[in-house]
Amino acid sequence: MDTAGQAPVIRVRGLKKSYKDVQVLRGVDFDVARGSIFALLGSNGAGKTTVVKILATLLKADAGAAAVNGFDVATQAARVRESFSLTGQFAAVDEILTGRENLVLVAKLRHVKDPGAVAEELLKRFSLADSSVRKVSGYSGGMRRRLDIAMSLIGNPPVIFLDEPTAGLDPQARLEVWEAVRELASHGTTVLLTTQTLGEAEQLAGRIAILHGGRIIVNGTLEELRALLPPAKVEYVEKQPTLEDVFLAVVGAEK
Repeated sequence: MDTAGQAPVIRVRGLKKSYKDVQVLRGVDFDVARGSIFALLGSNGAGKTTVVKILATLLKADAGAAAVNGFDVATQAARVRESFSLTGQFAAVDEILTGRENLVLVAKLRHVKDPGAVAEELLKRFSLADSSVRKVSGYSGGMRRRLDIAMSLIGNPPVIFLDEPTAGLDPQARLEVWEAVRELASHGTTVLLTTQTLGEAEQLAGRIAILHGGRIIVNGTLEELRALLPPAKVEYVEKQPTLEDVFLAVVGAEK
């Protein structure tokens, strides 16, 4: 999708947040282009969830500014909440209902027209149609997360926040969720993904920002981040640096 010349759908400037004497965010800045997947990568406790909570109007920043879909999170919170869906680290699905019933219930709560048709379209889109009449208690971890993401799309929000969406999943389930995230972006949804999994950011994101020590220390495409390291030595095969190489190099340099 060509986003040249478009205003960023998420804009963060100078974001600061402290909990008592602990400074979690020390001036965070980044933009997210419309229709892109942007990964906020950092170790456990780096402040990724704090950034998401501020953008989702669940937490007030101590300083700085942020906007989602053109609306200021501090002064236009109601408009911001109309612009996004949030999927946390654990699937928010009702296990005693079927997959279809979960989707229909959310569609009714959001006053969407023709909840049944909306549910059917999402079940097909996320490869859950064959399991639609099974109770969610019998779903695999990957199926539950795909259903959770599908539920977050009801009402067509332009922005999705995915806070460590594959936490605790096995490799096969993780691959299923990755495919669901790619599906979001292919339909024009803007995705802000937080993760501490290097491979996840490398596989999914068009741009990656590394959050460390309360600040964004690098921000760019995978190729731009690789360029931060010395050129690969050529012997028999050229080995391109992985995102893990970049992460360890830039985080180590900050210590």
